[in-house]
Amino acid sequence: MKLAILSRAPRAYSTQRLRSAALDRGHTVKVLNTLRFSIDLSGEEPDLQFRGKQLSHYDAILPRIGNSITYFGTAVVRQFEQMDVYTPNPAYGITNSRDKLRATQILSRHNIRMPATTFVRDRADVIPAIERVGGAPVVIKLLEGTQGIGVILAPDRKVAEAIIETLHSTQQNVLIQRFVKESKGRDIRALVVGDRVVAAMRRVAQGDEFRSNVHRGGSVEPVALDEEYERTAVQAAQIMGLRVAGVDMLEGNDGPLVMEVNSSPGLEGIETATQLDVAGAIIDYIANQVAFPEIDVRQRLSVSTGYGVAELLVHPGADLVGRKLSESGLDERDITVLTLHRGAKVIPNPRHKEVVEAGDRLLCFGKLEEMKSMIPARRRRRARVKKLPEQPIHEG
Repeated sequence: MKLAILSRAPRAYSTQRLRSAALDRGHTVKVLNTLRFSIDLSGEEPDLQFRGKQLSHYDAILPRIGNSITYFGTAVVRQFEQMDVYTPNPAYGITNSRDKLRATQILSRHNIRMPATTFVRDRADVIPAIERVGGAPVVIKLLEGTQGIGVILAPDRKVAEAIIETLHSTQQNVLIQRFVKESKGRDIRALVVGDRVVAAMRRVAQGDEFRSNVHRGGSVEPVALDEEYERTAVQAAQIMGLRVAGVDMLEGNDGPLVMEVNSSPGLEGIETATQLDVAGAIIDYIANQVAFPEIDVRQRLSVSTGYGVAELLVHPGADLVGRKLSESGLDERDITVLTLHRGAKVIPNPRHKEVVEAGDRLLCFGKLEEMKSMIPARRRRRARVKKLPEQPIHEG
């Protein structure tokens, strides 16, 4: 395949390792500066220029986009997607992972366990928010910090309140998060490629430092993950829309707690710690998947008039409960079940013998009117339209 690595740091360890791994496998590879692209929307089809010239054809790209150029970088990745060029990390996945609040919102929707987290803006809401996550000490995080920058441990409530007030005064948005004492300055970085963890390491903070990032002097050691940690890491990456990701987890008393999903994980620390060819695993995965470029499934399936994608929640007492899919009558209504979600379990392309249970969520494609009829009606009050007041606009 012909591969482009989008990176502004061609001499960085990760970029060089990925390039070398691709060359060792007989692929053609170039490192292209992300900022030198021009998005061309003037022709009949979406196109890109690089250094002022029309870009030649590539089979796949591997984005290594820094935090400071997320907006432009994801626009370039999105343009490659419109040109049907494969990428393991699409633009929406990178965007999701870069915003800590957005990432937390998405993961919490899918029952991924994380440290208790709140997000507030008004000063009056700060103290109640700290209490909701378990009280001080708390961890305060800037929404777009990287490598441990913008992560502060506040030892008591007054210090936390002062830090948050100061950051808000500079127009910074912050998360308030429970401090997981049992992690003891340690966390786990799992490198996910596709649907498996290819390598994992434990990072240990130096001295009294609670942040275990390697950039902050933390040490690393290889670690063998149990099934729960592996499953959590893979699910977190897939939910975010990433096929290559570094998933950071704390070791809580009750199991893994996801802290962050990184769309451009560094390779030096984990390859050094594990002595595994992580770069090679990434290149092999891309080569195997290059024929399947990222597509917007909802967009593609919604182009037929009257058809679309919807998720149906099976309520207790619904006619579907206790029936096999073959007996559900969905086929007769021109509805196809694409995926069945049951708690944390996902059943892709469920068979007709699968028995539907209360609480199941069915991701379906079919006639929108038929699917709409299966959603319980909500009681709505009909708002009464009042007369316009004599003075509709108040002065001053």
